[in-house]
Order: sequence, then structure tokens, then C-alpha cells
Amino acid sequence: MDRRTFLNSSLAAAAGLGGATPQASAADKGDEPASGARPGNPIGVSTYSFWRFLPDSKLSMEECIDQAAGMGFDAVEILEMQMTKKDDATLQSLKRRAWLNGLCFNGLSTHQGFVSPDADERKKNVDKTVASIELAYKLGIPTMRVNTGRWGTTKSFDELMKDRGVEEPLKGYTDEDAFPWVIEALKKCLPAAEKAGVTLCLENHWGLARTPEGLRRIVEAVDSPWLRVLMDTGNFLEDPYDKLKKVAPLTAFVQAKTYYGGGIWYTLELDYERIAGILRAQKYRGYISLEFEGKEDWRTAVPKSLAVLRKAFRTKA
Repeated sequence: MDRRTFLNSSLAAAAGLGGATPQASAADKGDEPASGARPGNPIGVSTYSFWRFLPDSKLSMEECIDQAAGMGFDAVEILEMQMTKKDDATLQSLKRRAWLNGLCFNGLSTHQGFVSPDADERKKNVDKTVASIELAYKLGIPTMRVNTGRWGTTKSFDELMKDRGVEEPLKGYTDEDAFPWVIEALKKCLPAAEKAGVTLCLENHWGLARTPEGLRRIVEAVDSPWLRVLMDTGNFLEDPYDKLKKVAPLTAFVQAKTYYGGGIWYTLELDYERIAGILRAQKYRGYISLEFEGKEDWRTAVPKSLAVLRKAFRTKA
């Protein structure tokens, strides 16, 4: 057999005599897109997943970054309450550490409270939120979690969780009084957010955003591209899927809860294939950020959670 005949015969055999190439076969099986495109939503992890407010589990930011990289995450979401130092040198060192590990910071999770009849108290929380926006800017973070805050009539968070997140207003007030306070306060945060390029994402957390209707009411009233929804998959405690579907059109960031070992406050059996379908219907291509909130050791629970999310949020053929 001469060289040309040998080459032609070899190429025909490799092509399967007109059949699918090995690359196409892999794509047909759903292993990898034939184009090399990203296989699904990028998956990050909140530093909260390593801490969970447990007294013996508060890893440093540096340790969280290293663990996230070693486990195979794409990004790290920073819980601001977990930061012990915020000087410029520390911030830039953290950013460099993430970059060297092939990670980005995909979110900053903050706390504030605008549900107060005291205008000075609301202004203090606006100023606090603006300071967090500037912190996100220094870290190169494009998204920041914000809350409405709550009345504070339930003194213990454990008690609030026993009451399924429902809290009585201050005497003489109703939730209807509080919606304008929250809307006004968030509007005051927007100039700083726009200047810094940080999209504020209001979470379906406790307070006025506990329901999809309350959450949408605030975001739609503010009416700005710099305020969107943060969908927390674990904060609608009853009938979650219909509620998640209601907020999905405005969602710009997703926190995904898992509860291995049983939840610290409660446990939900969440169908992530179904949740992924809800977001896929809205063409959501953004980050999924793991918030592990169970009692199992994070060393085993966080990698298991990543595997569940990778599988659910793969691009479907």
C-alpha cells in the first residue's frame, strides 16, 4: 500500500466511514459541547458555607479561597461579616490570591436594615451600604447582596426561624408603612452602585422581601437596572418552586442552599434539576453560589454540594 492510499484509508476509518466523529459522539452523550462552549452556569461558593455562624468553623478569607480552588469552584462569594481586615493592602492581597487560584470574586454578601421609622437610622444604614459598595469595587466584585432589614421585634434569630421568618411590626406600624422607607433607602444607594459598577441584588430574605410579591414590589418600584433580585433557593419555606418562578425574571444572582447533616435552622428537600429548569426558562446564564447550611463537616458536604449543582446546572442539549 502506497503512502496516499494508507492515509486515505486511515482517515476514513477515523471518521467511521461517514459516521459520527469521536467528538460528536461525546457531545451526543452530553459529556462536552462539541464547540467547547462552557457546559453550564459557573458555580461559586460563599465563604458562609465554611462558617455558618458556628463558633469553631470560621475560616480566614485566605483559607476559604484556597479551599474553593482545591474543590473545583469557579468563584468565591464573600460574606462581609466574616472579614476581619478591610485595609487596602489586605483587599488587594485577597484579590491576587483568588486570581492566582484561577478564581474570581462573584459577590459580596452584606447586611443592612431599612425597616425603621427613624430616618436617622435608615440614613446610617444607607451610609453603611454605600461603604460596602466601595468595598466591593476595591475587590473587583460586580454584585452585592442587600436586604430590606426587619422590624427587630423578634429578638433572637433562632426564634425568628421557629416562626418561619414571620415577625410582628413595631406597635403602631404595619408593613405598608415600611415599604416606602425601604424603596427610598435603596434609591439613595443607587448612585454609588452605578458609579462603582456594582449591581445590588435584593434577596428573598426575612423582612419585606420574605414573599415574592414583597420582593418584586420593591425592585419594580425602584425601577433601575442597578437593583435586581438575588434568588435564595432556601428562603421560601413553603411551596418554593412557584415562588422561585415568580422572582426568576428579575434574578441576577442565585444562592443555592444545601443541608447535608440536617439544617442548622431547618431543612428543605430542594429539587435542583427543577430549579435549574426555572432559571433556564429565563435564559439565566449567571452564577450559582453555594450556601451550605447543614451540620455535616464542610470538608465533605461542600464537595458533595458542588457535584449536585454541577449536574443540575449543566447546559441541556
